[in-house]
Amino acid sequence: MNTIAARTGATLRPAIDAALIMAIGMGFGRFAFTAIYPHMVDEGLLSLHGGSLAASANYAGYLVGALLAIRAQAHSAHRLCLWSMAGTALCLAILSIVEATWIIVAVRGIAGVFSALAMVAASLWLLEHRRQLHHAPLLYAGVGLGIAVSAELLVLGTHVGLHSKGLWLLLGVTSLIIGLAATPGLVARGSATLASSPGATAGTQKTVKPWPLVAIYGLAGLGYIVTATYLPLLVKSTLPNVDPAHVWAVFGLGAAPSCFLWHRLHERLGTRAALLTNLVIQAAGVVLPIVAQSAAGYLLSALLVGGTFMGTVTIAMPAAQRVAGKVRGNLMAIMTVIYGIGQIAGPMVANVLYAHSHTFSSSLVAAAGALIVAAIMSVLAL
Repeated sequence: MNTIAARTGATLRPAIDAALIMAIGMGFGRFAFTAIYPHMVDEGLLSLHGGSLAASANYAGYLVGALLAIRAQAHSAHRLCLWSMAGTALCLAILSIVEATWIIVAVRGIAGVFSALAMVAASLWLLEHRRQLHHAPLLYAGVGLGIAVSAELLVLGTHVGLHSKGLWLLLGVTSLIIGLAATPGLVARGSATLASSPGATAGTQKTVKPWPLVAIYGLAGLGYIVTATYLPLLVKSTLPNVDPAHVWAVFGLGAAPSCFLWHRLHERLGTRAALLTNLVIQAAGVVLPIVAQSAAGYLLSALLVGGTFMGTVTIAMPAAQRVAGKVRGNLMAIMTVIYGIGQIAGPMVANVLYAHSHTFSSSLVAAAGALIVAAIMSVLAL
């Protein structure tokens, strides 16, 4: 029994280490800003415009990081994982000591670079170097876990009287501790000989066309990002008695287990049907705050979008890995680049539409429209 448990732990350890890197680079480094943003506005550290600039800088940094990662190799991906962890922790800590808007914007941009490196490097290391495609849901569940844990840390920090600077420091220290837990496994297995593990092969899963998949992934990036950027702010403005961090925690809690659900649906239905189902549900979650401006409506929106946006990644990234040989360069990095472009376009469209309507309703409709287009493409183009 002990031998079986040890073997199971040894098999899971690479996926757990990679998931922890995802939790730091994405959950803490990328998405924690969404929950802490309302606090910074209340304290006068950021205006609505300054917050939009910081968000856009982060998305731009994500794009830059993805471009830098295009030439990344699987055998050295563990080093990129470690750099992304250390860089993210440092960026979070720096935000605890700065006040000037331009510095905050710049640091958020640099954090975006490390987030993209975490996404590409952790995916390369686990899916290609360690050849554990079957552990893709555990890998991407790390993002949702990081969102949920960071959100609840912010609730706890606020409860004990911390202001936004103290909250950033709390996140920085916690991310460093988590990263140190993952470091020994990454270093030990970083240069190990590649070896296939049970369930690592593509099996009977049908492959798809790479470039339509890239386009669908970019539209998905545009579609979810408006909700992921502005949902806590919407909650804060319409329901002042509800802590927006709790709603954001629901977003993360929906994301973590959903990766396993969408992985299973992907295996049963195939890439096309799984993406169609995922993107339609996600579009419904995006428009829900328009028709249900209540605590229940916002919570359900967070659950639906949170429960599908990482599902898109869980479906699309392994599908991309299966057809990577048909494309020059690192297809997973190319996917991340296009996703980053979609994430930059989303807030830009939202700002333009908000300037005309002074409401986020039209922005949410546009975002849902992008997801519906992606859903149609998953049937007709893949």
